[in-house]
Amino acid sequence: MTRPLPNIDRVRVVYAGETVGMLTMSPERTLAFAYDRGWLAHGFSISPLNLPLRAGVFVAKRDPLNGMFGVFDDSMPDGWGRLLTDRMLRRHGIDPYSVGLLPRLSIVGDGGMGALEYEPATTIEDESADSLDLDALAQESLRLLNTDFSDDLDRLFALGGSSGGARPKVLTVIDGEDWIIKFPSSMDPSDIGETEYRISNLARECGVAMPETRLFPSDQCVGYFGVKRFDRTRDLDGTARKTHMVSAGGLLETSHRIANLDYGLLMRLTMRMTDSVEECERMYRLMCFNVFIGNRDDHAKNFSYLYDREHGVWRLSPAYDLTENPGINGEHTTAVNGKGRGITTDDLTGIGVRAGIPRTQCLSIVKDMRDRIRAAGFAVRD
Repeated sequence: MTRPLPNIDRVRVVYAGETVGMLTMSPERTLAFAYDRGWLAHGFSISPLNLPLRAGVFVAKRDPLNGMFGVFDDSMPDGWGRLLTDRMLRRHGIDPYSVGLLPRLSIVGDGGMGALEYEPATTIEDESADSLDLDALAQESLRLLNTDFSDDLDRLFALGGSSGGARPKVLTVIDGEDWIIKFPSSMDPSDIGETEYRISNLARECGVAMPETRLFPSDQCVGYFGVKRFDRTRDLDGTARKTHMVSAGGLLETSHRIANLDYGLLMRLTMRMTDSVEECERMYRLMCFNVFIGNRDDHAKNFSYLYDREHGVWRLSPAYDLTENPGINGEHTTAVNGKGRGITTDDLTGIGVRAGIPRTQCLSIVKDMRDRIRAAGFAVRD
């Protein structure tokens, strides 16, 4: 079935029912954004480093985000979600390469990560997801990855079309709470879900701030890893509330595919956003854990900040996507004191001390974390 996309030349950005501003295309074919006058009176900057709360038109750079602002690029599906979106477009006779930035944000609509929504919303699936057979979804996801075909593409898109990351996943509601459940990719071992679950529990024991995680049962493997969404909360009546979220890559206007970050820069960003040494300590713990567990896929979209509108403050989000990952050529995507490998205690503590954390506390965190990781049966890396 061919379904042409509507001609969209502007997109309204919405937060909790309020108009934040308007997106259009600039003459340079990059995004242009202006805050709404009402939002200027009582809103907040959705991206403090690049979109300060002031009147006027902001124009995005061409590189490195292909004409996007980082905060809106965060709303776009990536990896698995982008694959599903492009497959759905092709099913409807639409060349994905012909679909521009504004139509893609329209496809995101109200389903993106974080709190920002986009109007008008464009629907490209033919049915909603009304059942959740995890084993069946996992099998169909693998089929799509291996054969580029699925009889259940609508369901996969409805459940995972707004997601990021390389592994197949679904975004769903379990027991009245919002969850992300991941499936193995064709390159993963079958027990990847159990491994990520064990790592999430170990991170929590090491003092890393974590969302709730579960290992969902399966008849085909040891289980599927699930993480409770921290960008969603539920009222007592079940009403979903969305939390505004921006990744480090979104704030710094850099692509997560470019290995140009250092944890020292992330520390400065955390202090700039939160004005809190305690939040910097959370980043320090996350840095140490990523190094010791061997999570070298520590790219710019794997660190995020949440906005608490009630109190008008930003805080570092809970940690996510913690896995053993060799990285590219065995290097961390985010460097530690300029190093991608061979990282020493002095490298780690030096970054912590420069962020205002006492050296004795930095050393204590390193020792305690190493001991806990070894006790859990994991090898301590670099």
